[in-house]
Amino acid sequence: MLAPNDGDSLSLLLVEDDRGDAILVEELIADAGGDIQVVWAESMARAEQEIAIARPDCILLDLHLHDTDGIDGVNRIAKYDATLPIVVLTGLNDEHVGVSAVSAGAQDYLIKDRVDPEVLRRAVLYAIERKRAELTAVDLHASQLRARENARLERGLLPSPLLLDDPGVEIVAQYQPSRENALLGGDFYDFVQTPDRTVHVMIGDVAGHGPDEAALGVALRIAWRALTFAGLRGSDRMRQLERILRAERGGRGIFATVLSLAIPPEGPMITAVRAGHPGMLLHGGGTVDWVEPAGGPALGLHGSDWTPQQVELPEGKGLVLLTDGLFEGHIGSGNERLGEEGLLELARSLAALPGRAFVHALINAVEERAAAHGGISDDIAVVRVERTPRA
Repeated sequence: MLAPNDGDSLSLLLVEDDRGDAILVEELIADAGGDIQVVWAESMARAEQEIAIARPDCILLDLHLHDTDGIDGVNRIAKYDATLPIVVLTGLNDEHVGVSAVSAGAQDYLIKDRVDPEVLRRAVLYAIERKRAELTAVDLHASQLRARENARLERGLLPSPLLLDDPGVEIVAQYQPSRENALLGGDFYDFVQTPDRTVHVMIGDVAGHGPDEAALGVALRIAWRALTFAGLRGSDRMRQLERILRAERGGRGIFATVLSLAIPPEGPMITAVRAGHPGMLLHGGGTVDWVEPAGGPALGLHGSDWTPQQVELPEGKGLVLLTDGLFEGHIGSGNERLGEEGLLELARSLAALPGRAFVHALINAVEERAAAHGGISDDIAVVRVERTPRA
């Protein structure tokens, strides 16, 4: 869409079934000066064909055509292309119809017998600018709605920790969407502490990314929190999450992976329950190792047994839970991806960093590797949990 500048070239579609009136309007446009190209359409049907061939910058529309009449013409154009600015042409006795047309979506109206070249030129240019302002306002409103939706989903997917005073753990969590300003996808995590002071940490990933996957992720996260406080553990909790996924998912092929940890207040051993989710990084003391406890299938794939596994969490080290977006990004030609081994190698190069810095540096390093090959292809969620001395 062109700005109202005398040096701009404008295309104008004149929709008028009276050839005499059409010639008069064309002469007015010629007298107005400037580079304005006029295409004449003698009917609404012909106008729709012309719009399909080349979108005009503005439409001059007679409200009385043989194949449409009054406001119907404005409605037909708006239905065909709602972004087109419209100036309607009326007779002396139809000024009220012009006002109604503006109420229906036209940007201005002109009375044929009272139009001079300058009035016509200004009406066309102002109509273009008014329409641009309308579309900008619509886009701004849509952006504000998306921002509010993002905020609601973020609160649902990435909640605040629900821990007791002096919980005995330090948790670092970071989420990175696959595209700048993108809607959050299906990655989610949570961490709560039950009255026995056991800290429960969970991370999950719904296949795909978008609002539907995000909504399902919210449902699974909230369900995991509720089931955890209700006392369900291991396979019992996963079976209930499986039931919830089946009830809430939008299609039969949708599945989710989940990894859940239970960290008791004392002792080096913790309990891990894994449903198709990637393994973890054990980071601390200048070293990084890959830890992948045995597990069952992802939720939604007809699994029934997710046997809890014992994992050691030594003092001074942290377990880093992650989603597969951290290692699935392209890093080379063809289909070359970072992979779990590449991620471990990269993590080991950062092993000397403390916990929070390690998480941030690892995500940044993954993004840098993928930057030259289209960037990260999936959302990334990372949660690092480490025991801390209790006061």
